[in-house]
Amino acid sequence: MSDEKKQQKPGQINIELDEKVAEGTYSNLAIINHSVSEFVIDFVSIMPGTPKSKVKSRIILTPQHAKRLLKALSDNVNKFEGAHGEIKDYEQPPIPLNFGPTGEA
Repeated sequence: MSDEKKQQKPGQINIELDEKVAEGTYSNLAIINHSVSEFVIDFVSIMPGTPKSKVKSRIILTPQHAKRLLKALSDNVNKFEGAHGEIKDYEQPPIPLNFGPTGEA
């Protein structure tokens, strides 16, 4: 049987990753806002000496998916630290008050 004709196992999801998306987008700031029905995460790349930064990617999640993301990220950070040691959280300079929407990073 060819790869295209292989049967999918029950519950298995076929996920495709094209080349452009596979390159990824660098972000060193996440701005998180929420409403009753969704969480909005804006990923930004701020570079020193640059007065203006743009949102590079926006992800919109249901509250349930936001909670699953939180758990998955926490599990992965714990596994990473178990293998490589504690991730140091260095002091970051405060973001200017006129930066944009309020949120948490």
